Amino acid sequence: MNFGSDNIPDPNLFFTTDEEKTFQYEESLPSLPMPDLHKTLDRYLDSIRPHVTADEYRQTAFLVQQFGSGIGKELDKKLKERAQNMRNWLEAWWENSAYLEGRYPAAPFVNFGGPGPYMSHYLPAKEGTQVERASLVTHFALQYWKMIRQERLKPDKDRQGAHLSMSQFHRAFNTCKIPGIKKDKLLYYFKTVSEGDTPIHVVVFCRGRIFTFDCIDEDGEPLTAPELKIQFQKIRDLCDGQPEGPGIGQLTADERPTWAQMRSRLLALHPDNHKHLELIQSSLMAIALDDNSPTDESNVFEMSLAGDPRDRWFDKSSVFIFYKNGLAGSNCDHAPMDAMIVVSSTFYIDLNILRCKGKWQGSMQVRDFAKPAELVFHIDDVIREGITKARQTFLAYGSNLSCCAKHFQGYGKKYLRSKKLHPDTHVQLAMQYAYYKMHKKPAPTYETATTRRFYRARTETLRSCTVELVDWCKVMLDPMASKEKKLRLYLRAADKHNQLMLEATKLQGCDRHLLGLMLIAKEEGLPTPLLYEDISYKKSGGGGNFVLSTSFVGYTTCYGAVAPMVQDGYGTFYRVEQEKIVPVITSWSVSQETNAEKFADAMMDTLSELGKLLEYMTSTSAKL
Repeated sequence: MNFGSDNIPDPNLFFTTDEEKTFQYEESLPSLPMPDLHKTLDRYLDSIRPHVTADEYRQTAFLVQQFGSGIGKELDKKLKERAQNMRNWLEAWWENSAYLEGRYPAAPFVNFGGPGPYMSHYLPAKEGTQVERASLVTHFALQYWKMIRQERLKPDKDRQGAHLSMSQFHRAFNTCKIPGIKKDKLLYYFKTVSEGDTPIHVVVFCRGRIFTFDCIDEDGEPLTAPELKIQFQKIRDLCDGQPEGPGIGQLTADERPTWAQMRSRLLALHPDNHKHLELIQSSLMAIALDDNSPTDESNVFEMSLAGDPRDRWFDKSSVFIFYKNGLAGSNCDHAPMDAMIVVSSTFYIDLNILRCKGKWQGSMQVRDFAKPAELVFHIDDVIREGITKARQTFLAYGSNLSCCAKHFQGYGKKYLRSKKLHPDTHVQLAMQYAYYKMHKKPAPTYETATTRRFYRARTETLRSCTVELVDWCKVMLDPMASKEKKLRLYLRAADKHNQLMLEATKLQGCDRHLLGLMLIAKEEGLPTPLLYEDISYKKSGGGGNFVLSTSFVGYTTCYGAVAPMVQDGYGTFYRVEQEKIVPVITSWSVSQETNAEKFADAMMDTLSELGKLLEYMTSTSAKL
């Protein structure tokens, strides 16, 4: 295909290979290790110091000593026995405890989402372009699906050249979460070519109605953008000329037990409902032709994460939302995969759109395909009431979520690397310094650390608010402190963060090990150890109580967002480009303490302040 630009190299050169297969190294990856108990407990004690009083610390230290020599030692022994018989002793536990057992709505509490970066260049807001943009973006998304299907997507490696687990890419498409009364489950329909046939249809949501059509031809090739445009236009024309549908997808926005009950009722009402649900669940991806038109970048985040649920299916692993004014977003289920998998596919799409300058450059010939089929559910008054209730539930939660995206233009990866600083570490320090200035206290902080160097592994928690960081924040606010001291403590805090990140990628944090010990106690029918009921556990973020929920999404043009973990907290995703830093902040409007826009502004100020401090590092010859 001719992409029409000589400035952007062919993305396939970066993403594809014929020398390796996408999943060929998975079985040769090392098994997930078992951390050392005493090192885990030492790290835990170190992590609570910024958040507890001296008396609380002494009490916790006593509990930790008892735990390490008593019940914790016994639980660790049982956990090691479990690990001996499993390649990944954490995988199922993490999936269940983090994503499948929660009975709250998936969105906006768990799912991640946000706008496509192409809105910033060739696909800005423009009325009347919804169908054309939807067809172009969908085509490139299908090309990414094809790369995985053919196992031509390059296997990821870390900086040292070690292979990383690619198992989550097998879940990126054709995956759906099924609600249960007590626990959800995941259904995987995707297969590579070597594994067999796989579903090749998409589902499209428009004005409360649902349609489906095959998007892959008999040769395994995605429909072209002009062909997809015709299919989308047929759906758009039909929906615009007829009454709005019932909006069945809104049921997925309710609390999980209620959605499970509604789903069971749908199945019992008519055999067609089972067929329709199976088509939605197995679909390659879900596409929404949304009637709303976001006004700016932050508004796209809010609409993607918490907008009108009429045309959503919140349980799908791959969801594209195309708004009336041509902007695009997503709201993807977090259970089957982490956000970096979506970042990869989104970056691939963005590079292709850059290369073709937002216009289809291929053949305009259109083949004849069957028109989209509508999935008409048989419903009764109970289902109608359920849809109304689910909508009200979601909008009540969604209207409480505030999002703010800011672009810091002062410097980016290039400048920070020239100072031999890690960009992620720098943004973490700036973010926590901003929080400290605003709220006059440190925030227990969750930062995502990937553990994909191990078999089918996902993440560890990096507790990035450290004693060293708090000491530095205090000095930064001291008008009598010298620049030398501020810089020295900045570098000390940065070194501590880098050390913790390195340890966390080896599963040498404390949270996943502590989770395993708690869950093995539960399986054995034992009472929850006192360590987990101690005030320090919650105050330091344990049990999902991190005030700052953060994640570095890399050096691409892609970004996203998640909701805060706690009412008085923030969600903070950030990307670092060559010349700028872009954080996306979320907060709950009901909170009297937090404000997403003010925190984003505070981050802009601290990034600028730290830029001046780093300039001093260049100009001074002082020993640090």
